[in-house]
Amino acid sequence: MNSIVTTLAALCLAIPASAQVVIVSAKNPITKMTKEQVAQVFLGQARSFITGGQAEALDLGEDTPLRKAFYQAVANKAPAQMKAHWSKLEFSGAGHPPKALASSAEVVKQVSENPKFIGYVEPGAVTPGVKVVLTL
Repeated sequence: MNSIVTTLAALCLAIPASAQVVIVSAKNPITKMTKEQVAQVFLGQARSFITGGQAEALDLGEDTPLRKAFYQAVANKAPAQMKAHWSKLEFSGAGHPPKALASSAEVVKQVSENPKFIGYVEPGAVTPGVKVVLTL
């Protein structure tokens, strides 16, 4: 019995709780992105994909664990740092934060319908209308 519990505990530790994927529309020609490229779009530093099409980021709600883990993974920034980043850009007129959606399902729906959108979701939320360009 102890060996079963130990094995299950080890398996739970081996699977990252915040596993996530970055997605674009299946209609978007891009096939792969680096963390740096993704960070540039989500931080407002890039407004187009490397293939030339317009890029617009979609976020999850501010207090979601997936959002916190995403920004830590791609930009090494905590929620307070992201708030400060966007406050500065908005104040200077240099940009606006990504639109926040209520759920991963909503992100997938919006991304699948428009090739300019890029988002992040948990792997289980991926549908045929989107494609994964980065796994975190």
